[in-house]
Amino acid sequence: MSKFFTNVNAIVLFYIFGASSVGAEVNDFVCGSLANAYGPFDYRSDKTQLPVVDHFHFTPQVENLVKGTTGSVGADIDYTLRAFPNHHRALMAMVRLGDKLKTDKPVGASHSVECYLQRAARFRADDGMVSMIYANYLAKKGRGSEALNHLNKAVESGEGSANLYYNSGLIYFDLKDYEKSLAFAHKAYQMGYPLPGLREKLKKIGKWQEPVADSEKFIQPSEDNLEAVTKE
Repeated sequence: MSKFFTNVNAIVLFYIFGASSVGAEVNDFVCGSLANAYGPFDYRSDKTQLPVVDHFHFTPQVENLVKGTTGSVGADIDYTLRAFPNHHRALMAMVRLGDKLKTDKPVGASHSVECYLQRAARFRADDGMVSMIYANYLAKKGRGSEALNHLNKAVESGEGSANLYYNSGLIYFDLKDYEKSLAFAHKAYQMGYPLPGLREKLKKIGKWQEPVADSEKFIQPSEDNLEAVTKE
């Protein structure tokens, strides 16, 4: 009997202490359960509950990383993402907060920045914007192959919005695949996307061209250009 409990304890200790030694890998165990006292709700469809969270926790000052409403900025974003794991703006705010504080786990956060992205993807695998935000995060970290996998999911989600195309173009720009970046820029601007940032980036390096009729080419992400991916 004592030998049995010794083995069980060894397994438990492996999961508690060994999980952190798996490098940068995130998984369901490390990133925790999605169960929450309030929610979890889908940011895209559960609009009735959203104003409560936004009013008390995800205020403009929290989103702009100025100050928290109930504690630290990280704690308020954490509350928002536990209630709405795929809250697009809150996910982007958590990524920016990590960058601002130069840490993988900002003060007040229950998880690492990447865990919030993993939890969102696990919560709603069909959410193209979550895949796009995750892809952008990975591209900035120099993890090009993983970024392309998530970008594939974003495009294949069928969302097809100007915002998704625009941000996909930005990600491809970071990955130095300017041909695909230009193709996504054309798609976004043809759909009326208002911000000129991607066009200006491409112009600055001499890669901008006015769209032609066949702008559908190069839209599907691939790994053909991975050798050109470099860490920013």
